[in-house]
Amino acid sequence: MNTDSENTGTNRNKVIVTRDLKKTYHDNGVPVEAVRGIDFTLTEGEFTAIIGPSGSGKTTFLNLIAGLDTPTDGEVELSGRLISGMSGKELSNYRRDNIGFIFQAYNLFPVLTVEENIEYIMLLQGIHKKERHERVMEILKQVELEDFAHRLPSKLSGGQQQRVAVARAMVSRPKLIIADEPTANLDSKTSGDLLDMMKRLNQETGMTFLFSTHDEIVMKRARKVVTIRDGLLFKTAESTP
Repeated sequence: MNTDSENTGTNRNKVIVTRDLKKTYHDNGVPVEAVRGIDFTLTEGEFTAIIGPSGSGKTTFLNLIAGLDTPTDGEVELSGRLISGMSGKELSNYRRDNIGFIFQAYNLFPVLTVEENIEYIMLLQGIHKKERHERVMEILKQVELEDFAHRLPSKLSGGQQQRVAVARAMVSRPKLIIADEPTANLDSKTSGDLLDMMKRLNQETGMTFLFSTHDEIVMKRARKVVTIRDGLLFKTAESTP
């Protein structure tokens, strides 16, 4: 077992807690221990990057935190609720209401406008049309795309599409934003601008961000960098905000 010794003594709420988290796959009958017992705590308002070489268990760990995969052993707690024991619709709804996702390929609906893409999760949540519109326009102003509400994704640059993805992830006000290689398809200047924007939104809203990345641009802006190797939490480094 590997313990995250960087759990601070602040009064901030714990957004994610994992306890002795493990995941074993079987490859042609041979067990492969992708995650081998990780204790990890992420508190409210953090801007944290998870890094590690290919095959380190980083992606598996992130999928377990997000409830996209089921642990072989151990627990995942999101805002005080054990999600590792949930299944089916309960897990889907809890994930929908508490986690926002940002993907490297943007994952926008090509036939929907910017506004329609951003409001989609709120539509599933049953939020009234007037409130959806107000919240979309508010977040579009925050990501500096207020004049693009009626455009289709194909009419946007890569950086603009990723800003829409950030807005979509944040607009439902989840407890946690998980960003999986969000700068992978962007040039360095666009990546830097996007990360600066996300860090500003993190500071203004207190929303919690967790990145999976190989990008030094992300690592340099993260307040905490967590390294995973061989399925274990290897080290945690913090920087000045």
